Amino acid sequence: MAQLLKTKPGSSTVLPVFLAGKYQTQTISVDSSSNSTTQSLPPKPLLIVTPSGKGTYPVILFFHGFMLRNIFYTDLLNHISSHGFILVAPQLYRVPPKGIRDVESAAQVANWLQSGLQSVLPENIEPNLKTVVLSGHSRGGKIAFALALGYGDPIQKFSTLIGIDLVAGNNFGTTTPHILTYKPKSFDIPFPIAVIDTGLGPESKSLMSCPYAPKKYNHEEFFNESNPPRAHFIAKNYGHMDMLNDDLSGLMGKMADSTCVNGKGPRDPLRRCIGGIVIAFLNYYFQDNEVDFNTIVNEPDVAPVVLDQVQFDAS
Repeated sequence: MAQLLKTKPGSSTVLPVFLAGKYQTQTISVDSSSNSTTQSLPPKPLLIVTPSGKGTYPVILFFHGFMLRNIFYTDLLNHISSHGFILVAPQLYRVPPKGIRDVESAAQVANWLQSGLQSVLPENIEPNLKTVVLSGHSRGGKIAFALALGYGDPIQKFSTLIGIDLVAGNNFGTTTPHILTYKPKSFDIPFPIAVIDTGLGPESKSLMSCPYAPKKYNHEEFFNESNPPRAHFIAKNYGHMDMLNDDLSGLMGKMADSTCVNGKGPRDPLRRCIGGIVIAFLNYYFQDNEVDFNTIVNEPDVAPVVLDQVQFDAS
């Protein structure tokens, strides 16, 4: 049954998923290998954020947005990792890819996990490759959906899909691969899906610019084409790049900060909100812990930011 709720700002409740978790985290940079026979090195450079305490942890593959850098997401990734997850964030490209090369590169990284991930992790950290989550922001969210649909021929099996302010095109049309069908519940994806988005993403910075998450190609259509179980969250007062780190380096960092409509408040509450929803959603399905997710769905005012609406189709 679908649940559609409006928020009531002002809750004093603080859920643990919106706060830093119990694990200290560490960040590992891994170079790529041009030699396909070198299995220990990945096909693309990686940023890995992992708990530092001994244990076995689920793995989240996280794909960056169009022309962005994986290092722009370290605050968000550290928040999620502190709750007991290994985040693997490849740098898929640095110049605009042609065709579906970025999707193919993402599939190569996914297929490398079984043979190579353990070798680049500390000895006391073990990845649970039976629980691999697909996730990504903007174009990276579309890549995650494309892999779930079988594009790029991934061999690795996936268990969950989480898109963050997804984008499948611009004012000139859809980008390849053309995965949107514009038919409700048409995606053939056999596992739970969460779509987390921003209210300002579809807005243009000025009359001379285009929105970064335009209607018809954004989160609304991705959610509409997803099958239950599915969840949808919209952070009303934030923009397309507001989940990135506060301080972004280089030309792409300056462009990310200046070309999109941004929220007026600090970014940290949005990062904690997105990270908390990701954690609660995964715990709901894989840790037999339904309390936090059910609380967010039924009392969305507990979130650190205003959620304009929350929709959850359990079946």
